[in-house]
Amino acid sequence: MQDKIKNINNIEELQALYTATFGKNGTMTARLKEMKNLDNEARASLNKENTMLRELFKNRQIELENQALMEGLAKQRLDASLNPEPENIGTLHPLTKSLSEISAVLESFGYKMWTGPEIEDDWHNFTALNTPDYHPARDMQDSFFLDNGNVMRTQTSAIQIRSMEKEGAPIKMFGVGATYRKEMDATHSPMFHQIEGLYIDKDITMSDLISDVKEFLKKFFEMDEVELRIRPSYFPFTEPSIEIDLKWQGGKWLEIMGAGMVHPNVLRNCNIDPDVYQGFAFGFGWDRLAMLKYGLNDIRQFYDGDIRWLRKTGF
Repeated sequence: MQDKIKNINNIEELQALYTATFGKNGTMTARLKEMKNLDNEARASLNKENTMLRELFKNRQIELENQALMEGLAKQRLDASLNPEPENIGTLHPLTKSLSEISAVLESFGYKMWTGPEIEDDWHNFTALNTPDYHPARDMQDSFFLDNGNVMRTQTSAIQIRSMEKEGAPIKMFGVGATYRKEMDATHSPMFHQIEGLYIDKDITMSDLISDVKEFLKKFFEMDEVELRIRPSYFPFTEPSIEIDLKWQGGKWLEIMGAGMVHPNVLRNCNIDPDVYQGFAFGFGWDRLAMLKYGLNDIRQFYDGDIRWLRKTGF
């Protein structure tokens, strides 16, 4: 039996012999069933033979498998002169990439990132931000209200309220996240992303705001210098309020963000004394900044999930 096992040259024959020996009707199986009728010496001899044969089968199987592997490798040919197949490597989505770049700039200025819930209550989304009951932002045509009276967050300013409630003043933070409004066209989406900065401390002025915004835009757009245009505006949560335009390619002015000095009522709503602390807030859609930096023209394509579009734009 030992020589027979060693002389087998393929796995199929070895498996057939193993089955004939140790299978249900195998020769060794039958002998083991009769072990109860043997004396101790015969039992020991049979056990020894059983163990030896199983070991022989196992070793021969390993030898045949290794032999087959080596024969297969010997038949393979490697042409080192062939060019490798191109790798299909994924990249960051433009929104993810722009958020990383924006956050890096703001954090280098000392701002700390905050996030908050996308479903907000009336206090954090409207009332604490000095938005009266009659303000158009509360209109059902602009906001997505839920049956329980809550609202899909219309602005990340709500995160500013939560940060001031928790940490008080002084504070230097920026909130990031998705916001929701009932609008849809090439430059507006019912869901878009905002970043809002807040800096509250003693003796903070409008010039500090303009300086931070200017330096931020220079770093984000990788420009040596930027030209800004400041226009008066109105937001219920800042006083005075401004709109900031950026002079873009071809001398075109682009509205880039809204900003202003935080309204005293907002500070009071967060238990911060406006006679001691002042500060500024600014907000912008990082989708819009990404469109400008990467030369994109339709905000809706950010959310289509079209791999062809991402490849075409270089992402």
